[in-house]
Amino acid sequence: MTKFVIAPHMRLHEWIAHEKGYFIDAGLDYEFREQLKSDTGKSHDLGDKVGAYQTFERGRTCDVSSACHWTVNMAAAAGHGKLYADAYSFAPCAIFVHPDSGIKHPEDLAGVPISVGYQSGSHYSTVEALDMFLKPDQIQLSFADGLLFRRMEKMIDREIPAVSLFSGPMYFLEQLGFRKVLDTSFMMAAMVDEKADLADVKKYFSALKRAQSDLDLHAHRYTHYYKKEFPARFREQMDTRLFGPGERIVFEPYTSDISLSTQKWIIERGIFPEGSPIVRSYEDSVVTLSTE
Repeated sequence: MTKFVIAPHMRLHEWIAHEKGYFIDAGLDYEFREQLKSDTGKSHDLGDKVGAYQTFERGRTCDVSSACHWTVNMAAAAGHGKLYADAYSFAPCAIFVHPDSGIKHPEDLAGVPISVGYQSGSHYSTVEALDMFLKPDQIQLSFADGLLFRRMEKMIDREIPAVSLFSGPMYFLEQLGFRKVLDTSFMMAAMVDEKADLADVKKYFSALKRAQSDLDLHAHRYTHYYKKEFPARFREQMDTRLFGPGERIVFEPYTSDISLSTQKWIIERGIFPEGSPIVRSYEDSVVTLSTE
């Protein structure tokens, strides 16, 4: 019998559940397998217009992993796995500039390249948040700077003028005194491999539910886990006592209405310029179980 393969995703829950034995308590025989290793930020440098969606296209070698709900929704509808519809997450995110930048307000970002992950949470959430301040043709995004940790590293090294980050990298830039120009946010969703054992999926989410309770009660007992996935270069600098809890798992349904309205927004905004990848219905794109 093969182990259930879990891909951590720059959040605290899996590490809490692992080290407190919640996966074992649930009867889950598992292993962690990082999909995007982050010992160095350069491991997130996947090239121009290569982001979370493309990693699902290529095939992730795990039973369950996460990404922004926009990407998981579209990838599941395109047949690259199934969206877990009994829960989703809320992830705080933000756009940052250098401490000495002349950019102080969202309107100042007009025409400024903002480093985001292509067809990833930072891409969608930056567009959505800046819609409140700028016209579409004033929003300029840069897709060439890599995924989460690589973008953080380039901002710290002053190689880019603005960046969108979430999770530990967002808190680390705040610690270092980088200027937050705009809070953004997005939903996360879980992608389940179509060959995964659904009994194991249920065990996995029951353990995460316990971990979420721990995080809600005593967040700062667990923020040191951010170091688990951070580039080694920065670990000694990190004061995780200053960090927040990051992503929060919400055990409520990701409904058909949410799914369809999300797809409509993505297509209307032209975020998939090659055309809609959708080939199957909501019912055929999701898996739903009880985590009680």
